Amino acid sequence: MSWLAKFTQGEGLKARVLRGSALTISGYAFSQVVRLASNLILTRLLFPEAFGMMALVMVFMQGLAMFSDVGIGPSIMQSKRGDDPDFLNTAWSIQVFRGVVLWLAATALALPVAGFYGEPQLAQLLPIAALSLLINGFNPTRLETAHRHLALGRVTVIDMATQLIGVISAIIFAWILQSVWALVISGLIGAMAQLICYNIYLPGIRNRFRWEKAASHELIHFGKWIFLSTVCGFLFTQSDKIILGKYLSLETLGIYNIGFFLASFPLLLAGMVSQRILIPLYRERPPCASIENFRKLRMMRFSLTAGVLSVLLGLAYLGVAIVDLLYDQRYIASGAILVVVACVQIPQVIVLTYDQVALAAGDSRRFFVLAAARAAFLRISALSGCRICRAAWRIVQSGNCHGIYLSGGGLAGTWPEGMGSRP
Repeated sequence: MSWLAKFTQGEGLKARVLRGSALTISGYAFSQVVRLASNLILTRLLFPEAFGMMALVMVFMQGLAMFSDVGIGPSIMQSKRGDDPDFLNTAWSIQVFRGVVLWLAATALALPVAGFYGEPQLAQLLPIAALSLLINGFNPTRLETAHRHLALGRVTVIDMATQLIGVISAIIFAWILQSVWALVISGLIGAMAQLICYNIYLPGIRNRFRWEKAASHELIHFGKWIFLSTVCGFLFTQSDKIILGKYLSLETLGIYNIGFFLASFPLLLAGMVSQRILIPLYRERPPCASIENFRKLRMMRFSLTAGVLSVLLGLAYLGVAIVDLLYDQRYIASGAILVVVACVQIPQVIVLTYDQVALAAGDSRRFFVLAAARAAFLRISALSGCRICRAAWRIVQSGNCHGIYLSGGGLAGTWPEGMGSRP
């Protein structure tokens, strides 16, 4: 094992990349095991309607967060001033202001959203759940500094510990309350625990309110394209739940969300590795600097793409059996959803790393162009596939999983993202 120690010890770029990758993957694996275990427990304590209601709450909160994202994290990671206290404090001030605005917006929109979906309980749930956005706004820039320098050890441990706190809270409150409020309360507890641990255990400056004109100009100039990109990203990743939440019952939406949850593991991991590793790596070893840099970065991207593809193919093949093994009869239709979602995500893997390359180069405009193309093509495909989806859901309800698998293959064929591209 001496060869492994040689590459992973020290502060060289290779050692930091290997440590960062290992920590990201191991932390993510731990996170998903905990999420799956908690999901299995909570599905036995709560009814599918609770998961459907929480899916609406989360898609609304994610929409607010993504529609106001100005790219503070990527700005710090790629900027030459990423370690300057004035730059960091200005970024933190913008982040805190954004958190306050998000909570106020959630409070103001709670009643209209509840009326749109015909679920009065949303008017009470949304303002309370959105407090987590306010709490997250106070997270220190030490977190982004750690990502910038690939110092991910403490971050990984903190994330693992705070996730356990949130999961244990969810299980306890679900057992006591037997309602969706258990998921809302546990989310607030997890967010507060994370904020406290980041401030106590991560090294770096103690943030204070500051507004430097040059820093704010750089952050806003870079972030304006991030803002537009995240709007497109929201339409790309969450519009299915917005549409389905209007037309499906909460029980059916909860079943759909379980299948989507299981199928999302591989791409979430790949996205985390890309964001945490590729941006610092491209910044320090740009591929245009030498042919050696180009070849090594290309091999890393090939390896990441191949690994994610293999996992998605496995989920597409074994999805029905996995759900049948893990869940009770109330959630059995989630197996077919898992198969379909895994299939339609396969083309997305092809362009998995291209957007992070643009951000690493400081070109947030191209990042937006790619995100906008994804969202536009997906919406066109979704509209043209509405009739297919209605028929497919009837097949799911009748238990004909072979039929839904074929329907999923047809939908994957209409998924245009990355067509004509290669990793």
